[in-house]
Amino acid sequence: MGGKKKEAKEKPLDKMTAKELREVAKEIPGIVGVHSMNKLELLSEIKEARGIVDDGPQKDTGLIRSLKKQINELKDKRDAAIEAKDKDQMTILRRKISKLKKKTRRAA
Repeated sequence: MGGKKKEAKEKPLDKMTAKELREVAKEIPGIVGVHSMNKLELLSEIKEARGIVDDGPQKDTGLIRSLKKQINELKDKRDAAIEAKDKDQMTILRRKISKLKKKTRRAA
């Protein structure tokens, strides 16, 4: 059991799971409410406590929202194409939706 904790300490914080981050956060006296925090909150609290400055890339939530809005609009069009039994249009819309989904994953 001691080996697992040692491995968790050697891992970079960003690669740890939320469970591992909670264990690390419990050991830091200034952090309260560890069990109700999600991974991002735990990361920021631990980095703040350790004095690590995080200037890494941030999510562009505006871009993600606009892409998801486009996906929903395309899904509505796809549903209409399904009812009209227009296979060519369904295929085109399905591919566009797939490309937009990939963009949202990359942006996240």
